[in-house]
Amino acid sequence: MPADRRLYVGPSLRRLRRDRGLTQADMAADLEVSPSYIALLERNHRPLSAEILLRLAQTYKLDMSALAGGGGSDDVARLQTVLKDPLFADIDLPSLETGDVATNFPGITEAFLRLYTAYQEEQLALADRGAEAGEAAEAADPVAESRRFLAARRNCFPLLDDTAERLAQDIAAHDGLAGYFKARHSLRVRRVPPKVMVGSMRRLDWHRREILLDDELDHASQSFQLALQLAYLEMGKEIDQVLEGGAFATESGERLTRRALAGYAAAAILMPYTAFARAVEARRYDVEALGRQFGASFEQTAHRLTTLQKPGQERAPFFFIRVDEAGNVSKRLDGAGFPFARHGGGCPLWNVHQAFRTPRQIVTQWLELPDGQRFFSIARTVTAGGGGFGRPRVERAIALGCAAEHAERLIYVQDDPTLKPEAATPIGVTCRLCQRTECTARSEPPIGRQILPDDIRRTTAPFGFSDS
Repeated sequence: MPADRRLYVGPSLRRLRRDRGLTQADMAADLEVSPSYIALLERNHRPLSAEILLRLAQTYKLDMSALAGGGGSDDVARLQTVLKDPLFADIDLPSLETGDVATNFPGITEAFLRLYTAYQEEQLALADRGAEAGEAAEAADPVAESRRFLAARRNCFPLLDDTAERLAQDIAAHDGLAGYFKARHSLRVRRVPPKVMVGSMRRLDWHRREILLDDELDHASQSFQLALQLAYLEMGKEIDQVLEGGAFATESGERLTRRALAGYAAAAILMPYTAFARAVEARRYDVEALGRQFGASFEQTAHRLTTLQKPGQERAPFFFIRVDEAGNVSKRLDGAGFPFARHGGGCPLWNVHQAFRTPRQIVTQWLELPDGQRFFSIARTVTAGGGGFGRPRVERAIALGCAAEHAERLIYVQDDPTLKPEAATPIGVTCRLCQRTECTARSEPPIGRQILPDDIRRTTAPFGFSDS
């Protein structure tokens, strides 16, 4: 480190300490300094000396560049991302000033980021309540709670990504998950018939020191279940830390969110952020090719694409939805600003509902909303269950999409010159909110429109509307 360069690493040092579950006193004892000195370093009131940097690297087995090169860059990137919100559009916020705030006032930066996240959650809650205006008050919805928690954070959790990335390196050194479980936890992985599993896909048997897997699961599902078990065993502290930022009205809402975060962690173990983010650009967001590269299913890969919004390392933002043939939504994630229907069915003109006609084939579509916004979408069916003759299976369709300005980065648009945004299919969020009066696929009239009688004239659309 040059003698004339002062190194301030407050946010990085604080994150390092918290990630390891240490108090300031614990870290001070490890480094043979006073707790007050650690506090001054974390608040950027003292620069980090070369001697303490060396002690940190030796004590916690760190690459010195992780601290020496960091200097709070993650917090700067997070703050700059948040300040792009239209809420702050009328304020002149030079990037240099933003960097100064994040570097010199890490505590205030963290407080601001927490407040902004709480604001995002409240805005989503207000939108939910607004959609229910005029209806009888309903009991708290745990699914809506969980979705709000994920949406407010853009379904991106850098703490989980960073921890999972370190785990993935250890797993590779042990020649895979099974070897890692054996070496670190003295657990043997066994694949057994469904009759032994008694309705389970995965079961941890502490008594026999075994992880049992249904042997009819495909390879991607077996890998995911092992990664999920590892997330529960080794990433509970990080998941709890992420959950601390949420306000849950129901226990079920918190449990659903914990399950979603564990699934996020499992995907991050199988598809580590840095390697996956690099691969998506090289593969031009080809979901099938990415799945084969990382040994993941189409759905797992599509889901992972929605999480690539780590500040400073962002990729194209996507939305994701999974529906059954009846139109029921079983999973929904939004990182691209797509206005999903909060209540009722989606638009039947969206080809996610037509993907069942061509199983396992990707179908593409440009979409245009009533306000003129355009999105590009791919859809394909996926199968859950099965694995043997007569075994129950469920067919669902998933759609993955992004806003028009990101679509040119996708292989599906690049390699098909016939796909033009001008040929976008006009869709609505849901019939009750769509004012396209001539739509022949309409199932109910939009809010606020007077229906015309049909005793003299019947329109080709299901309903005729008065101009008043």
